[in-house]
Amino acid sequence: MRLSRAEYKEIARWTEQLRPTRQCMKILKDRYPHHSQSTLLSIFSLEYQKRTKRTMSRHHVPDVMERYYQRYLSETKVCPTAPVLLELANEVDLSPTLMARIILDRFLKDMDGGMPSKTVLNSMLKEPSLIQDHILANNIYQCTINDCCYGPLVDCIKHAVGQEHEVLLRDKLMERNLSFLDENQLRTMGYDKTPDIILEVPVAVEGHIIHWIESKASFGDDHSHRTYLNEQFWSYWNRFGPGLVIYWYGFIEELDCQRDRGILLKDCFPTDIITLCHATQLEQMSESQKEDKE
Repeated sequence: MRLSRAEYKEIARWTEQLRPTRQCMKILKDRYPHHSQSTLLSIFSLEYQKRTKRTMSRHHVPDVMERYYQRYLSETKVCPTAPVLLELANEVDLSPTLMARIILDRFLKDMDGGMPSKTVLNSMLKEPSLIQDHILANNIYQCTINDCCYGPLVDCIKHAVGQEHEVLLRDKLMERNLSFLDENQLRTMGYDKTPDIILEVPVAVEGHIIHWIESKASFGDDHSHRTYLNEQFWSYWNRFGPGLVIYWYGFIEELDCQRDRGILLKDCFPTDIITLCHATQLEQMSESQKEDKE
């Protein structure tokens, strides 16, 4: 799905009032029924992560973190089964998982008297049953399963979705009998930084030669696309020539402005691929028609 920059900004502005809970997706879908839920989730996730980067420092002030922790302790004493951390995170506009991390870090400092390692923190966020305090374990669990932007569950889903679309891309290429090397094959050949697919025989898409294809199971906004251009796409172009990027959940249409320089954007697998064999057949047909006319 292609969106104009104005359409994207309108959705982005509207997401500012939402919190990163799974209920927000129903609100977004009701507001924009003609957009897919995957596209809306990707847009919301991008915008919420930008918001978090802008505001995260204010949540990490020592006095603020201590206030969060003391409030958690007092409210769970009154009602041990209440989703205290989840409600607190929504109230202060912080990702539930990031709130859980702050409180867990403070809890472990009380327990062990020292700074907990990132390995311990991450393992407990992934598996709250490792936490000795059952009330805290339950609150951590509620935060991680209700957060649609951060946390181990989100990371797992993103990885699975990315893999799924890479498999879809390979299947589409095999359906067209196109010869290619995937990322794993390229790494065994010694390449360190590669696109998802290198075509062994280039093809043409919408009049542009394509040597490689990159799959992105996300929406392409200004910030993410600029980052990908600088960190990935231009290096692919320098090494392998012009290529195609598929943003499966859509992109801002004004970003598709590098075609003449060798980077084409699509929101689905192209249906009008011209292969060398196909091009030869077209030339032969054209020559045959000319001979018939003569």
